[in-house]
Amino acid sequence: MSNKGVMFVISAPSGTGKSTIIDRVLYGIKSLKRPVSYTTRPPRPGEKDHVDYHFISAEQFQLKLNNGDFIEWAKVYDNFYGTSLDYINKELENGSILIKDIDTQGALQLKKALGKKAVLIFIEPPSLKELEARIRKRGKDSEEVIKKRMDCARLEMEEAKKYDHRVMNDKIEHAVEGIESIINGLIR
Repeated sequence: MSNKGVMFVISAPSGTGKSTIIDRVLYGIKSLKRPVSYTTRPPRPGEKDHVDYHFISAEQFQLKLNNGDFIEWAKVYDNFYGTSLDYINKELENGSILIKDIDTQGALQLKKALGKKAVLIFIEPPSLKELEARIRKRGKDSEEVIKKRMDCARLEMEEAKKYDHRVMNDKIEHAVEGIESIINGLIR
């Protein structure tokens, strides 16, 4: 695949360490590019428009959706997220190596749209019990939100069977090494 564009699509249940792992993979493999998604959710503290996300209104999102501007989109926790079709197509045509973190719904849409140019990698927690402990340790969520995240995690774990690769996050370093190994094995 060395001269062809490819998109590595990373999914994991909330609380699995996906963002930390992806940040370390991006640091270790400098040639990776990270597409910026569109979202209707408000920015979190420290997030920057056009860097972390393109923050847009629900009306703007609907207009883009109606125009066919998204290669994939999903509603997650009452907010909409979408990936630019035009951006992805241009980058893949130019031979770029992309990495994108996305929920299972969007990942499967990308696989359907891109075929072999999308490589799906699912990060698994050691167990659902461990995942719940990690979410609780963060101290950010109410009992209701924790229950919702755990229900989603169970569904996402079922979808993991459809992925090209699965990597266990028992330790961050092992998960990073596993994902880097998959990526390096396909781009060299």
